[in-house]
Amino acid sequence: MGWWSNWFSATDDRPIESGSGAQVQIENLSKRFQEGELDRVVLANVSLTFHPGEFVVLLGHSGSGKSTLLNLISGIDRPTTGSVSIDGVALTDLDERARTLLRRDRIGFVFQFFNLIPTLTVLENITLPQELAGRSTQAAQASALQLLTQVGLADRAATYPDKLSGGQQQRVAIARALAHNPQLVLADEPTGNLDEETGQIVLELLLNLTRSAGKTLVMATHNPDIARLADRVLRVQDGQIAPIASTVEEIAA
Repeated sequence: MGWWSNWFSATDDRPIESGSGAQVQIENLSKRFQEGELDRVVLANVSLTFHPGEFVVLLGHSGSGKSTLLNLISGIDRPTTGSVSIDGVALTDLDERARTLLRRDRIGFVFQFFNLIPTLTVLENITLPQELAGRSTQAAQASALQLLTQVGLADRAATYPDKLSGGQQQRVAIARALAHNPQLVLADEPTGNLDEETGQIVLELLLNLTRSAGKTLVMATHNPDIARLADRVLRVQDGQIAPIASTVEEIAA
């Protein structure tokens, strides 16, 4: 099942969590990769807090460590040192199954390249993570159809992803990420594969859906225009993360 095996594969009888935004605490987080004889430092001793309902942008160029940080926050990847906690639960203390369950219940992820399953319809792409989490087919479909209405694609429920435009596929991906009512939404360059006009529409949709529900949204991007909409902007560079003042000049620098 591809990347789903790392995201929603664990199942049990616990209900899907609901609620408003999550509190994320990151302490002394480091990530290194071994490349031949070189020890490549991607993140070095990062400490951050993301507050419930906050929209935080991670601004940085490609390869700066933005995606790595999102993967560490979600528990897809493990840090070299340090810890990540979500609402007091330390991901770094959990085994792989427990991390998968926490992701399944509390985290939604919007990817740059959509990651829709081509052999499933739009409706099936959105219901799949809910059904893997133990929700009944009827309840999953009702939730999915409501979200499809919100993203303007109720009439495309039976369509396969390859029949949709890039912007439509990303709207489906947003609906899928929100279908299980996560407290924390992580978005990795969600408009990076779209033209400017379509990207703006998708961004506004994502912001409206997460802000109206009080969810915590952390978005990685290299686009300073997106950063201007955030509650807080952090620049990711050379393994370090630093706050940026909300002035146009400093964000664009």
